[in-house]
Amino acid sequence: MPLDRDLERTLWYVLGGARGGHNRARIILTLNTRPRNLNQLAEDLDVDYRTIMHHMHVLQENSLVVSEGNGYGAVYFLSPRLEAGLGSFREICLKLHFDTEEAESG
Repeated sequence: MPLDRDLERTLWYVLGGARGGHNRARIILTLNTRPRNLNQLAEDLDVDYRTIMHHMHVLQENSLVVSEGNGYGAVYFLSPRLEAGLGSFREICLKLHFDTEEAESG
């Protein structure tokens, strides 16, 4: 499959070009194990609910996650685009020195 250069640029921006990139990477890794709602993400990652809301807004705005349902019960998934580009995501995480094993083993 050809590299998605636009996805790579987006990942560099969302993960490396802004504060909170490490938490966004943790969210992506956690959602890769199974879909979750915002409360579950906050609990699983031990991050404030409002912080999770902010990061999910950024990820959704950049087409990296999608949701099903509305309001408090909405469940979040990785977007098909990100699922196809998980190799690029992992490479960028390595370059940024983010631990990609942490969420997947937990």
